[in-house]
Amino acid sequence: MRPLILFLALFLSALCFSQAVPAKIENIPYLVTFGKEGSVTWGDDDFSQSFFFVIPKTYKNPIYIRVFDPGVGGEIDERKGSFNSKTKFSIYGGKGAVTNKLARSTKPEGSKKTGSLLATKTFGNELDGQWYTFGPFNPTSGELAPKYGGNVFKVIADGISGDDGNLYKYFLSTSPTSNVEVEGGNAFTFEYTFRMNDDPKEVSHVYPYIDDRVISVKQGNFDWDNDGDLKIVTNSRLAIHLKKSGEGTWMRSEHNVLDKEKESTFDVQFHKNKSNPSKNNNITFYITNQYDESLPFYTIPIGGVPKPKSNIILTPKTK
Repeated sequence: MRPLILFLALFLSALCFSQAVPAKIENIPYLVTFGKEGSVTWGDDDFSQSFFFVIPKTYKNPIYIRVFDPGVGGEIDERKGSFNSKTKFSIYGGKGAVTNKLARSTKPEGSKKTGSLLATKTFGNELDGQWYTFGPFNPTSGELAPKYGGNVFKVIADGISGDDGNLYKYFLSTSPTSNVEVEGGNAFTFEYTFRMNDDPKEVSHVYPYIDDRVISVKQGNFDWDNDGDLKIVTNSRLAIHLKKSGEGTWMRSEHNVLDKEKESTFDVQFHKNKSNPSKNNNITFYITNQYDESLPFYTIPIGGVPKPKSNIILTPKTK
């Protein structure tokens, strides 16, 4: 089937340098998860975040999932009063880890803890600026999901207590003590909660893949604080401007997909307000198709960053 063949070809083109989360090409400083007693006005709508790691079916050696600065109490974390928070990291594999629709949900209600629990650990204020390693895991302990490129492991970070913001990173590795990429590995999520750069000259990116079934996309952004501009760049359009949220609120908008934009990646760009940028701005973001199915954001864009061709189309800016 031609669309599947094309998807796999594009997938293979994105396999290099894809195991750091966030990836360098995204220009996102850190993932962020707040303690469950925190305020949603700080940018985290549900105090939980899921990420998925893909290991090719042909890869047979043990893998490790490493977390940078898993504790809440260090220099990079967001303190509210005194540090009092704990974060639980849990690794899931097996049937349903990603194929169960709850695992892909962007709604706060409902458990995303599908599949088989392989490992878990709760962190207080330890390991400031250090790595913690989960594993080793046999690649076959993940869920075999050909749609996503191989065996899939899920990592869920839950803010189980307190009100501080835990800022952290992941790496999929072949080593328990250093970051060594798994050949052919990848990573993705369906809902991104992350810290923006403070520097207004820096632009952050997320990269949803648009398959051949998508005729329109619905974006949702939470707690943007009106901090600049949100837009999508495609292979045909230079700027699809998105409706933007204020403090502690969601804003959603729907946008048509052109035929020439199918089976390609969108570049969702986050541009800060250059005249009065906010500090420590955290945002939650997702995209669904016309069936309200969540689309995956790959840490490295499948097929590369889209470069608009001739006959650029501009869409009106929305508030």
